[in-house]
Amino acid sequence: MAILEVRGVSKRFGGLAALSNVNLQIEDGAVHAIIGPNGAGKSTLLNCFVGKLEPDEGYVTFNGRSLLGGIKPHEINQMGVVRVFQTPEIFGDMSLLENVMISSFAKHDGSFKLNFWQSVSGRHEVRDEAEQMLLDVSLADQRHVIADTLSRGDKRRLEMAMCLMQHPKLLLLDEPTAGMSRADTNNTIDLLKRIGERGITKIIIEHDMHVVFSLAHKISVLAQGTVIAEGTPEEIKGNPKVQEAYLGGTQTS
Repeated sequence: MAILEVRGVSKRFGGLAALSNVNLQIEDGAVHAIIGPNGAGKSTLLNCFVGKLEPDEGYVTFNGRSLLGGIKPHEINQMGVVRVFQTPEIFGDMSLLENVMISSFAKHDGSFKLNFWQSVSGRHEVRDEAEQMLLDVSLADQRHVIADTLSRGDKRRLEMAMCLMQHPKLLLLDEPTAGMSRADTNNTIDLLKRIGERGITKIIIEHDMHVVFSLAHKISVLAQGTVIAEGTPEEIKGNPKVQEAYLGGTQTS
């Protein structure tokens, strides 16, 4: 069953067609990668999923509910859609435990309120759950460390704990290993595989084919705003259109 459905989505900026009649079905519980050369329309498509952009044509539904029509980003988050950006979005001057606890506020109204933080910080059930999330991403022993002191790989793990605290049904990962060493990249792959055991659906935009082929069940290839190929990793590896448009060329961000 499809958890996210995209039908006939087109988006233009002036005379430029960033997306043209894009159709996608993201299966519940799957890892679906979206790849393509720079300027293919990947980020534009992702922004249509989270309320940052409204398509000129077509529709996007999540669990049968439209994500279009002026729905606010925090309302989409309340549905269970959580986005992970290229650069980890954390509170650098707060401890890891505080970061994870405060992320439970994301589903309320999308803004930070001091009175909420004062109340949530004293709730034992929130603290206990945050401790468990840090344990799940192997950061429990650093719970009181200030977040800005972490390596990039550990910041990504912290952000994953913050996402899990929001009980997502769908994770949108925008180049989750960008700028990482190979060791941190492999650790992130392992972490995402563990998260997959929870049944969370994931859409990954990524230029590192090692990451894509290690994680994806299905891959869609965008070029010039159009889906030119779709299939399993093995099918994509052997697709001549993909080789010409992307895999055989220079893979840049």
